[in-house]
Amino acid sequence: MKIDLKVWRQKNQNTKGHLESYILDEVDAEMSFLEMLDMLNLKLAKRGERPVEFDHDCREGICGQCGVMINGIAHGPLKNTTTCQLHMRSFKDGDTIYVEPFKAKAFPVIRDLKVDRSAFDDIIAAGGYISVNTGQAPEANSILISHDEAESAFDSAACIGCGACVATCKNASAALFTSSKISQLAKLPQGKKESSKRTVNMVNRMEDLGFGHCTNTEACQVECPQDISVLNIAQMNYEYNKAKLKK
Repeated sequence: MKIDLKVWRQKNQNTKGHLESYILDEVDAEMSFLEMLDMLNLKLAKRGERPVEFDHDCREGICGQCGVMINGIAHGPLKNTTTCQLHMRSFKDGDTIYVEPFKAKAFPVIRDLKVDRSAFDDIIAAGGYISVNTGQAPEANSILISHDEAESAFDSAACIGCGACVATCKNASAALFTSSKISQLAKLPQGKKESSKRTVNMVNRMEDLGFGHCTNTEACQVECPQDISVLNIAQMNYEYNKAKLKK
């Protein structure tokens, strides 16, 4: 396959970025998208040019660190798929592919396709945990929680924090990420005790970090590789309003 790559190149967050064009004419349809970028970087290194920097870790669709915008779509054209699990068979010979970083005020570009997503860590640090001492793990069957509630909590916990929801939102909102982390604990007995404090602290921190407001376009769920439901945002709003009324 012959591919015309338009790749975002940016030295750091203080410099102006631009799209650079590269032609790859030996792309195998069975290559993953990241293997294709590896091929590009090998060619650049042999020519003495700076390789394209991009994030990745597991390459198994687990961590989401590989996330980039591909032809304007977070993670690329396949639904519920991370960039590292996207293969070149999803494209055609002669295609032009635009590759850009996730762009948001709270995700400053480190270099090229690599962005700083530590703002998500700050939101978690604001309350995305259980701080009470629960002692030793109790017998699972002694915890009064229904199967449906447990499954719903697990669905919320499936969020991998890749940032696709932020990148695809017209407001660069982190509502889906934050709400999934709030909901997974609010739905479980162990998390209910601190639910009000957790929700207020995490939502306030999200806003302080410069993420935009949710306007319910639901684009975040469409592009989420884990198909996290926007119902989590409704749960977050409920928990937040309940906490404010209590106070």
